[in-house]
This record gives sequence, structure tokens and C-alpha cells, in this order.
Amino acid sequence: MSKLSAPQILALAALAISPAAFAQATAPAQPSAAGPAPAAAPATTDRSAAYYHFALAHTYEDMAVGYGLPEYGTQAIEEYKLALQADPTSKELNTGLAEMYFRLGRIRDAVMEAQDLVKRDPNNLAAHKLLGRIYLRSLSDAQEGSPSDQMLKQAIEQYEKIVQLEPNDVEDHLLLGRLYSLDHNQTKAKVEFEAARKLEPSSEDAALNLARVYAEDGQLAEAIQTLQAMPEEDRTAKTETALGGIYEQQHDEKNAIAAYRRAVALDPDSLDTERSLAQALLTANQLSEAQKVYQDIATTDPQDAMAYIRISEIQRNQGKYDEALATLNKAKSLVHDSVEVNYNEALIYDSLGRFDEAATILQKLVSDATHTGQPYTSGEKSNLSLFLDRLANVYREQNKTAEAVATYREMIDLGPDSGARAYQFIVDTYRDARESNKALEAAKEAVAKYPLNVDLKLLLAGQLADNNQVDAGIKLAKEQLHGSSADRETYLSLAQMYTRLHRYQDASEALDAAEKLTVRPDDRLYIYFLRGANYDRQKDDSAAEVQFRKALAIDPNNTMTLNYLGYMFADRGVKLDESVTLLKKAVELDPQNGAYLDSLGWAYFKQGNYQMAEENLQKAIQRLPSDPSLHDHLGQIYEKTGRLRQAAAQWEIAVKEYHESNPADYEAGDLSRAEKHLENAHLRLAKGDSASVPAPNSTKQ
Repeated sequence: MSKLSAPQILALAALAISPAAFAQATAPAQPSAAGPAPAAAPATTDRSAAYYHFALAHTYEDMAVGYGLPEYGTQAIEEYKLALQADPTSKELNTGLAEMYFRLGRIRDAVMEAQDLVKRDPNNLAAHKLLGRIYLRSLSDAQEGSPSDQMLKQAIEQYEKIVQLEPNDVEDHLLLGRLYSLDHNQTKAKVEFEAARKLEPSSEDAALNLARVYAEDGQLAEAIQTLQAMPEEDRTAKTETALGGIYEQQHDEKNAIAAYRRAVALDPDSLDTERSLAQALLTANQLSEAQKVYQDIATTDPQDAMAYIRISEIQRNQGKYDEALATLNKAKSLVHDSVEVNYNEALIYDSLGRFDEAATILQKLVSDATHTGQPYTSGEKSNLSLFLDRLANVYREQNKTAEAVATYREMIDLGPDSGARAYQFIVDTYRDARESNKALEAAKEAVAKYPLNVDLKLLLAGQLADNNQVDAGIKLAKEQLHGSSADRETYLSLAQMYTRLHRYQDASEALDAAEKLTVRPDDRLYIYFLRGANYDRQKDDSAAEVQFRKALAIDPNNTMTLNYLGYMFADRGVKLDESVTLLKKAVELDPQNGAYLDSLGWAYFKQGNYQMAEENLQKAIQRLPSDPSLHDHLGQIYEKTGRLRQAAAQWEIAVKEYHESNPADYEAGDLSRAEKHLENAHLRLAKGDSASVPAPNSTKQ
């Protein structure tokens, strides 16, 4: 058999496209409402020649694409032009040439050809679609997050025309809606997604895109309603996952978890969905359930370092520090020098009281995250601010006031948000160190730097009141009242100031004013808490209990309320079993909180369980070494367990710390009680009475 030449191969290949098929593909368009009918074909039209060159053009194109040889592409274009010469009025051949330019990568030629077609026939749908595809490709090829505004505008123009010419195509509406979203025109995006959903009510893409736009606009209820409107049988794991994410934005952990569980049931092989469920459980403080899911993820994917990091985080929050370190070491073996691993390791060391080791790790994290020259991205600022905050907190736990303040000051340069928080922490640090004048100066400096920040003005107002400038403090606070809903926070601040000043009726009136401005039921929790504290300071236990229980009805896991109510019971010596239950829950939710550990220790003491009392008080003092009430409590435990000399040492510390504290920070009579304890201890020691009480492990009161 003789070998065929290239022209012969092409001629035979051309015959693979039948004349009938060609005629159908290249027949002149019929008149329609969309535009004028094409002009009648001139007498010189040679459709058979057009067919021949059309077939050769496609064969050359296939060879150009298949073999990657640009010369075949050039020949394809030349054959297409010859086909057009033979049948110049063919709308399909004209559009086909533009399409061929596009397929061969000659984008500029494709755009020029398509634009020319649109000029000749503004309703040429195929030409508009080609231009739309070209602009879409250009957008996707652009660097992430920085598409060309001009290219985006051109893509929108084409798809607006496409939707006009083809109004019943769901995909066209979805594409145009996404383009509007990219252009931050959410109003028009909603219209297109709604149109798509109307054309195809079961369209998941339409519902998901519409819900996304609502969520980005902060209309979370509308986003949820959009997704919930889909019949359950039509929902996929993708829909349920999106629903869970929106519930999380709404801080509705219960419904978020339920949605993620449905998503996992629909797609049990999706680890990403399991990760979303596990994170939601962790956020909701359902630690055991979260750990189970993360453990399942780690079993399925043993290389998932983040699963081990989260398990370690849970173990740390449960007070299982050795297990947390062991689990974190598994993550460390999978990733080298991970910021997440190092940060969590620092937190574990901090929890163990190994402050120097924690500080060393955090110092390196701060150093690595700090740079000069290029401005920080938002993510870099967030990380650096977090590391500085934690490092300063470790310094505070070590009573290194100067180091803590200097570290917080580094946050000020990271922007107004970090700066405002830094000043609040600086004031708190000076207050903890009993340096009230420095606290006041820091508050004044904060307001001078951020004169429009109401929170900082309220911080200054409170500090003025604590520094015996009561009238100036209250005046400054009241100046922040402007007759708007924002006054709620000002009234809450005033209520706290009045309570500390023992002006309980004024505090009650401020809380009433704040409650009138409260819209969301959950926001009443803090009002109930402050009312309870106000009643407690007045020794009205029953009224305080009512308010605290109303707060717990809103959030049973609210640690500050669990702690306050539990401590109130313990201090009064009533409902001790419930007191221990409440306080154990608070400590489980926040195991490193010194105040909560003190409360639990005090409740155990009142029960006569001195061993557990001492254990928790020692942990509390490690966290809050300058709190006089903790030393007073530990002194009473030592006295009860026959260690009078150690008790006296604790009361000496307590008296010293009370004298250096702001009187508003403790109850009237606390100082005199500690002084009396100390005086009696000295008298008994002088008489040689130091071991006339039960042994340390006794549970007798």
C-alpha cells in the first residue's frame, strides 16, 4: 500500500464532515425578534468550496492542538478565511473563526473578531458568549484577589447582554450574579441569584450563592432562611455545611453542630466536614465530643497535624497537661517548627506554671513574626498581636509589671484595634500591681491617642473614680450618653462604677436604663449578672441568687456567673454541695482562672475537705500571687490543719496586700478580719499553741 501525502490525508479527513452537516452548521440565520435577518447571499457564494475549506480548517486545528505545532494553527486560520471567502455571509462561519482564534490561544485576534461581529450584529449571542468566556478566563488567570477592574467590567457587560438575549438560562444568571459579587454589587447579585432560583427552585448553586451574598451583607437570618427553604431531600452535604457556617457566624453553636452532623451523615468520607463539626463542638465547649471527632480525623488521616494540635488543646483545657504535651509531640513530629505547635506548647507550659519556658517560646514567636520594611498584612498583625498579648500575660503572672507593660506597648503600633486593647491591658496591669497613678496616666494617654474611642473614655472614667476623682469620673462617663442604642454600654459601665462606690440605688437605675436598650435576649445575661453582684454587695442573698439563676438560664456555661453564685453560697456557708458543683464546672471550663480556683478551694474548705481546699488555693495563688483574699483563705486552711506558723505567714501577706489594694476591690471588713486572724495567730504562737487542730487530710470542720 502506497504512503499517502499530507494533502491527501487532509483531503480524506475533510470528507469525514458530511456536506449535510456542514450545510446545517453554516446555514444563514433565519430572521428573529433578536435582530435583523442577514443579507441575502450574493451570487458568488460557493458553499461546496466553503465546506471543503471549513473541513480542512478543523483538521489543521486538530493537528495543531494534538501535536502542539503552531504552523498547523496558522494553516487552520488560512483555511477558515478561504471558507469565509467562499461564503462571506455565513454568521456561523464568522463566529467560528473567532472561536478558532480562541481555541488556538490567539486571544487578541479572537477578541477583535468577536467585537467586530457584535458591531455588525449586536444580538449575536454566540459572539457575546465567546467574549464572556474570554473575559472570564482572563479574570481567573489574574492574580488572586486582584482581578482587573476593566476586565471585570467587560465580563459583566457581556453577561448582562447574554442574560438579556437568553433570559431563561440558569447558568447565565448564576455567572452574572457571581460577577456582580466580585464587583461588590450585592444588590444586583441577589437579583440574579433570585432569578436563577425562580427558574430552577431546586438549584443548590442558586441557593448557596444567594445565601452567601446575604451572609456577606450581614443578613444572616435571610441567609439561613434561603438554605432552609430548600427541601431536605434536595440538600447535600455542601448545603448543610454552608448552613452550619452561617449558624457559627450567628454564634448559634447548637444549630451549627446539628447542621454539621447532617452534613457528615450525607458525606461521611469528607474530612473537611468533620473538621468543621469538630471546631464547632470545640467552640461550644463540648470538649469530649470534639475530642472524639478529632480523634476520628487523626485515625483516618494520621498525617493531619492539626487534629493532634486540637486534641492537645482540648486536653489542656481539661487540665490533662502531660497528655496534652504528649499529643502535641505527635503533631511536632509531622510538621517542622510549626507556629501553631509552638504557640500551644507555650500555653501548656503556662498552664503548668513553667512561666520561663512559656516566655522563651513566646519571645521567639514574637521575634519571628516581627519584621521591618514591608507593612504587615492583616493576618500578620493578628498573629503578632496574639503573641504579644500572651507573652505580656505570662509576665503579669510572674509579677513582671515593667516587662508586661513594655510588651503591651508593642501592640499599639499594630493599629487602632490592637492599640486600644493594649491600653486596656496596660491599665489592668498597673491596677494588678497596685500602681493606680500609673494606671490613671495610661488611661489618659489612651484617650489622648484615640479621642473618639468611647470604651477608652469609659475606662478612664472608671479609673478616675477609683483614684478618688469620683465626680470627674462620673461626669466623663455621662458625657458618653447621646440618646442612642450605643448608650447601653455606657449605662453598664456606670452601673459597675456605682456598685464599686457603694451607690447601689444609682447602680440599679443605670442597669434599668441599660435593659431598656437591650434588644437581644442573650444580651440580658450581663445585666442579670451585674444586678446579682449589686444585690450581693448589699447582702441581699435571695435577690442576688434570683438574678444569677436568670443569667444561667440564658447560658448555663457562663463561667463568671457560675463562679459568683458558687462563691456566694460558699462564703455564706449555704448550699455547699451545689456551690462545689457550680464551681467545679467553672474550673472545668476555665482551668487556669485563679479566681475560680480560689472559689472552689473556699467551697471545699467550707465543706471541711481541707486537702482539696489547699490544692486549689495553691494553684490559685500561683496565678494571682498578689490577691489578699487568697492568702487569707490559705491562712485559714493552714490554721484548720494545724499549721499555725504557716497560717500567720499567709495572713501577713494578706494584710500587706490589702493595705496596698484599692478599697473598692474588696469588701468592707476583709482587712480587719485578716488583721484579727494575724493578731490571734501571733498571740497563740507566743503561748506555744501551734498544733492543736486536725491533721491536713482531715475532712472534719
